[in-house]
Amino acid sequence: MKVAGNGQGKILTPEELKLLFVKGFVSSRDRALFGICLYTGCRVSEALALQTSDIKGGTLTFRKSTTKGKLKTRVVDIQPGLAQLLAEYPTSPGALFPGMRGRSLALTRFMADKILKAACGRVGLEGVSTHSFRRTALTMMSSAGIPLRVIQEISGHNDLGTLQRYLEVSPEQKRIAVAVIGF
Repeated sequence: MKVAGNGQGKILTPEELKLLFVKGFVSSRDRALFGICLYTGCRVSEALALQTSDIKGGTLTFRKSTTKGKLKTRVVDIQPGLAQLLAEYPTSPGALFPGMRGRSLALTRFMADKILKAACGRVGLEGVSTHSFRRTALTMMSSAGIPLRVIQEISGHNDLGTLQRYLEVSPEQKRIAVAVIGF
């Protein structure tokens, strides 16, 4: 868990996610931004770099030029939960999350962090960072038995070792794993 800017962002439970999206985030923009981070497993900087033209045909395209390693473009399907959040968020051509009062073309990471901190304060969550949504998404996929190679393709990780550092193993998963041993 992240404490005073140190450590990894907390993995959120379904209850904590519901609390944040229902009571923490106060605007459709904020729900859409962090919904993209959750439902696609992307970094907040990748979500902030999206253009409205990157949403097409039920997919979201993270352009090579806006990804961390700038190695390849990723296309992720928009699942129904994300589709609903996007439908509630009015957009106009250009940046999907435009900056404040024309100061920048896109909302900044600093502002996204402030939005998240305020939302967490409203619902009493600690240890949450913008990266928590990425870690939560990847851990949920892993817990559901999605092969690591598929998760790697969605998340854009170049290395499986790096991806595995994102994934949290629950006590229940360890109990189940040990329970299969025997003869």
